[in-house]
Amino acid sequence: MSDKNQYLYGPVPSRRLGLSLGVDIVPFKTCTLDCIYCQLGKTTCKTIERKEYVPVGDVLTELKRLLDAGLQADYITIGGSGEPTLHSGLGRLIDGIKKITSIPVAILTNGTLFYLPEVRADCAAADVILPSLDAGDQQTFDTVNRPHEQITFDRLVDGLCALKNEYPGQIWLEVFCIDRFNTDSPQLAKIASAIKKIRPDKVHLNTAVRPTAEQGVEKIVPDKLQAIALQLAPNCEVIADFASSHCQKVTNNVPQTLLSMLKRRPCSLNDICSALGLDASNALVYLDVLKEQGVVWSENKQGKTFFKAH
Repeated sequence: MSDKNQYLYGPVPSRRLGLSLGVDIVPFKTCTLDCIYCQLGKTTCKTIERKEYVPVGDVLTELKRLLDAGLQADYITIGGSGEPTLHSGLGRLIDGIKKITSIPVAILTNGTLFYLPEVRADCAAADVILPSLDAGDQQTFDTVNRPHEQITFDRLVDGLCALKNEYPGQIWLEVFCIDRFNTDSPQLAKIASAIKKIRPDKVHLNTAVRPTAEQGVEKIVPDKLQAIALQLAPNCEVIADFASSHCQKVTNNVPQTLLSMLKRRPCSLNDICSALGLDASNALVYLDVLKEQGVVWSENKQGKTFFKAH
């Protein structure tokens, strides 16, 4: 990946999308929510204002350059370090991607703006949309997701239902489970009821495996996650860890590629090796250089070390 790239990162292995090229189209932590479990930290700009945060043409130019250089990816994933549906040019971006590549387009979103017809229209040409649902009522939504004041739980669910009624592609709904917040039986029953209304094609169950915005957000053990999955929906599955088979060896600008990836999400040494096709010793050399420069640091999460970047 070239150090000239400002909006693209990866490809990196994704638990749901295989080898995914990330597209980052809003400023860091510009979002409609301030989720307590966010791996990027607290939201610094909570907003529902849609505008062209970055130039669509510049994003497409970067993508064209990577495609010409032989890019291989299972998906081009619009997501990154903020809420992508806040970008008013999202529809034009997807149309532009479709004109220059046959790689399918995914949108990684919190789903809060689908109550707006224009957002649903912007996303219509995507191949798969991956929204979130972490609560079954307003009180839990406020506690876990800390939404913008104009985003309500009912508006979120109604928007996802409208999306399902109009959208021809796949909808893969993610539920993020946090002990003591949204895993008691009454709350799970409410989430299950909302899922039944939304009718997603898949339901993915996740939990905290990386450092989170707030302390005290702990991961749930696999057996309990499996039990929760059975309570939520017949098509609910627990998301597995990264598959090391999805890797593409990076040979150019490795430090820049690594830094770009760590700016979007904390990664373990195994994540880094899998994403960049490196062995552990080489990855540690690059990490040491970046740590000496003061742009990367490490953090322990339940006995596992994760690397993060400014």
